[in-house]
Amino acid sequence: MLRGAAVNRLSAALGEMRRRQACRHASKLQPVKVLLIEDDEALRPTLERALRHAGMQVASCADGNRALERWRAGVPDVVLLDLTLPGLDGLEILRRARAEGMAAPVLILTARGTVGDRVLGLNLGADDYLAKPFDLDEVEARVRALARRTAGGAAEGLTTALGQLRIEPSGAVTSAGTPMELSPRESALLKALLGQGGKAVAKERLFEQVFSDATDAQPQALEVVAYRLRRKLGGSGTELVTLRGLGYLLRALA
Repeated sequence: MLRGAAVNRLSAALGEMRRRQACRHASKLQPVKVLLIEDDEALRPTLERALRHAGMQVASCADGNRALERWRAGVPDVVLLDLTLPGLDGLEILRRARAEGMAAPVLILTARGTVGDRVLGLNLGADDYLAKPFDLDEVEARVRALARRTAGGAAEGLTTALGQLRIEPSGAVTSAGTPMELSPRESALLKALLGQGGKAVAKERLFEQVFSDATDAQPQALEVVAYRLRRKLGGSGTELVTLRGLGYLLRALA
């Protein structure tokens, strides 16, 4: 009996020590900044509490007309976007944001769960999609996955500019000062390569960064993204080079 009690006390002590270590580690990390665009008066505060409890910074907006203003002002790491909003529709908000070069990854949250809505949202530049009702733990997990993908090469970032390309403070990529029209995966690949300042990056590493939120993507999908990105680099003073058997590199043109 005494031995069992001693084991329980030791287990509790070890658990408390690990909890404190985890808290100290978390305090050193930059919290994920989330912009929540949702007009449901019951769901919005629930999501806010859950994400803040997970250690994230949350700004919220219930009006479609103000959403772009909040997005520009806050420079979020991840945007949670409802489709049915007063004022501007969520898809129109997304379309305008991408046209302005605002590259923060977007997780669509909506009761409009038809395949057509999902495809349209992804084509307009959304990164992920959850139909209501959803599990709060899954929302948190997907937000963190998108935030990790955005950080990509920037966490190790050696470079934020090459040729005419530049990663702006907002997260947008510009070429000669003009925002580039990139899909989220093209943007993730470009940032990952740009962050390495002309060094080669292995395909496996790039695939993990570009498709970190996709469980069913095949390695060949990276080649498709690279092909599309290469076509958009004209006039940027850079080129995307394929190193067979090794990976890719982004280099400045002479």
